[in-house]
Amino acid sequence: MSVTNSPLALRIARDIKAGIAAGQIAPGDHMRAQKLADQFGVSRSPVREALLLLMDEGFLDQQQNRGFFVRHDLPQLDTAPPDDDAQPFEEPGEYQTIAADWLTDRIPAEVTEQYLRDRYALTKTQLGYVLLRAVREGWAERKDGYGWRFLPVAKTPETFEQIYRFRMQIEPAAMLEPGYTVDHAALAEQRRIQQRMLDHDIEHAPGERLLDYGAQFHEELIKFCRNPFFHQALVRVNRMRRLMEYRSRVDRRRLYNQCTEHLEMLDLLERGEIAEAANFMRRHLGGALETKSPVVLAPDGYQSTSKVVTTS
Repeated sequence: MSVTNSPLALRIARDIKAGIAAGQIAPGDHMRAQKLADQFGVSRSPVREALLLLMDEGFLDQQQNRGFFVRHDLPQLDTAPPDDDAQPFEEPGEYQTIAADWLTDRIPAEVTEQYLRDRYALTKTQLGYVLLRAVREGWAERKDGYGWRFLPVAKTPETFEQIYRFRMQIEPAAMLEPGYTVDHAALAEQRRIQQRMLDHDIEHAPGERLLDYGAQFHEELIKFCRNPFFHQALVRVNRMRRLMEYRSRVDRRRLYNQCTEHLEMLDLLERGEIAEAANFMRRHLGGALETKSPVVLAPDGYQSTSKVVTTS
């Protein structure tokens, strides 16, 4: 069966295969189109296109009146460790081109869809995918009425360092709030994610997913203070730094140390040693700041250094 390999469908298919490789999607799982559409923030059409593509590649079976299921006799998945310790997150494309132009101030903060389509020679569908992803990753929003607005992000190493120094203030302080109450179910879930990273994901998962895991860890812990302003502040600065980190490289060796520290922090919280956990958090973020070096973009949008980042 032949399908149209649209960029959006290819990305969805790639992410599903990554989930299978990471053990997050198991043989026999029912791949419900609507659930996947909600997960990726898209319509059912590109999801179905991706599912048909995966069926053609031997990853899925289609059962009459039931839908798509992950096969038990899967093709060989590419789970070999990366050749380099620092891997680029993804290949250049329309999304990365526009992101790089925004990071280097080559496009204005407020634009129309027609402006973007003309500048980058994109179809309406291609641009829709780019804007959808930009919204999901926190650096674009639709204006009231007409057009789009690109949001402030960490565009320079100085801004990147300021974000980390801000986090070194608010994250330990949140743990010392009077209402800080540990959610043990949430701790267990974070422990599962961090242990899976150590056992498998650091070597095999896409860099973007590793970044998301790091952000989720810190955002879950800050929720325990029951003060929504702490959580909202952290989510906002995480979004501001995310785009620059996507343009950098991930140092997978250093992730082992970060995951180990995350697990140590969970141990402290499990034992109720909140003050110790707050001090540990400050040291943890300070260490992450010393090892993180966001990539500096040249005016043409290409990387002008080979520096790497970790995930906290």
